[in-house]
Amino acid sequence: MAGLATRLSVFVGEDDLWHHKPVHHEIVERARDAGLAGATVLSGCEGYGATSRIHTTRILDLTEDLPVVVIIIDTEDKIRAFLPELDELVGEGMVTLEDVEVVHYAGRHR
Repeated sequence: MAGLATRLSVFVGEDDLWHHKPVHHEIVERARDAGLAGATVLSGCEGYGATSRIHTTRILDLTEDLPVVVIIIDTEDKIRAFLPELDELVGEGMVTLEDVEVVHYAGRHR
């Protein structure tokens, strides 16, 4: 994969669950099953969302449910076809799409 692509970013909380397992894990599994190029989960150390409640790792303000972002990059068609999968998974959070240019994409040789 090289050239123009679309980046899907899904912002959820680490405590968000889908059938007793983390939502971010379910998104990654469904992305793999859909044949998308790859997915990465990034854990945030601080943030807030629609409720304006700050979630942080700072000791004095220690809270749970830290922010998590799932990033998936593939062709626009494949990403848009995957969006309905998120409808049932993301109750609270945000989903964004951005145009990106892939300049290098290669896997490890096994």
